[in-house]
Amino acid sequence: MTIPVSSPGPTVHVIGAGLAGLAAAVRLTLAGRRVRLYEAAAQAGGRCRSYDEPNLGIRIDNGSHLLVSGNHAAMAYLRATHPSGQEPALEKVEYRFWDGATGRRWQVRPNDGKLPWWALVPSRRVPGTKAMDYLAGLKLMRADPLAPIGEVLACSGTAWDTFFRPVLLAALNTEPEQSAAGLAGAIIRETLAQGGAAYQPLLASGGLSPVFVDPALDWLARNGADIVWRRRLRALTRVDQMATALDFGTETIELAPDDRVVLAVPAWVAADLLPGLTTPTEHRSILNVHFRLDRPAGMPRMTGMINTVGEWAFAYDDHVSVTVSGADRLMESDREVTARTIWGEIAALAGLAPATPLPPWQVVKEKRATFAALPEQAKRRPNATAAGKNLALAGDWTATGLPSTIEGAIRSGFTAADAILTAR
Repeated sequence: MTIPVSSPGPTVHVIGAGLAGLAAAVRLTLAGRRVRLYEAAAQAGGRCRSYDEPNLGIRIDNGSHLLVSGNHAAMAYLRATHPSGQEPALEKVEYRFWDGATGRRWQVRPNDGKLPWWALVPSRRVPGTKAMDYLAGLKLMRADPLAPIGEVLACSGTAWDTFFRPVLLAALNTEPEQSAAGLAGAIIRETLAQGGAAYQPLLASGGLSPVFVDPALDWLARNGADIVWRRRLRALTRVDQMATALDFGTETIELAPDDRVVLAVPAWVAADLLPGLTTPTEHRSILNVHFRLDRPAGMPRMTGMINTVGEWAFAYDDHVSVTVSGADRLMESDREVTARTIWGEIAALAGLAPATPLPPWQVVKEKRATFAALPEQAKRRPNATAAGKNLALAGDWTATGLPSTIEGAIRSGFTAADAILTAR
């Protein structure tokens, strides 16, 4: 069935309701454009959402995601979608670390100003490090963007093992030594180089959807955007670099001459829909293990784990979630063996008795969580306008200058919307 669009005035069709698509829809709606948002699933948020986990009997996030206060696009998105005077439910957390091999604990405590005097104070930096160790960030900012980090830094020593490597691995989701220095440099330029006030970590301790997804959907509905669920785009027709029709399988929507399209889908989906489009082709996985238990007394909301299988532990009120980045090595591992191994680490971290039984658990494996942050893959990231005259691309895999992060996804949505708004 072919359906000509009969809405009053030109329509922007946004395909995909992950954070990139939501951000594009919000920006376009704010600008007064008529928006139709299509989502293949029955819920929005993509890789950044909450859901009811039947094995645990509680609501959890599909993965743990962290913002920092200097993520300006994400903050603008939250201000736009939350009611006036209502602050997003983000909790300030601390940079706390624990070494599973020695039991040693420490906290990195940056100061707010741009002058990083905290690095001069032994009690504020990683034990056993020197102030000069933290100049590694400057080297990454000044490096050839496509140089592997391993060619820029020595990638060894206490500061690397206990601070830079775990932070960069979490941000890049790719072995830091192999990753593009420009992506790491961009993170440092927008956070560490701006002072502690720009890299205060913020955690959606009440869930990702209540912060990033539900308010945006409510705002879009109140402001006239149409949201269509369970609509997977099967094909996109283009003539002379112009998108002319959207084929959803059971229906085909013909586009009016002034209609526009934002394609906010994963890289591999975009490559199928747009033959000839250059996109990243390598991806890296993330593994999350969720344990149902009340937050152990004294356990910090966030802990970086060193010399363990688990890498970051997040303690919520009714469960603990552990994230392993760049987790390709664990994708074929036995789920229960993985859960038991990481539970032993969490029990030690939380100071529980060694014999504390394994609580209800769930392992979530995301095989293509992010594009691989390698130099050759970074070169394959297309610009928002790479696909045609009336079509813009969005997604954390596009050329945002950042790795695959919440900030990158939202920034890509804004960039795609701006391309639509300024196109002739």
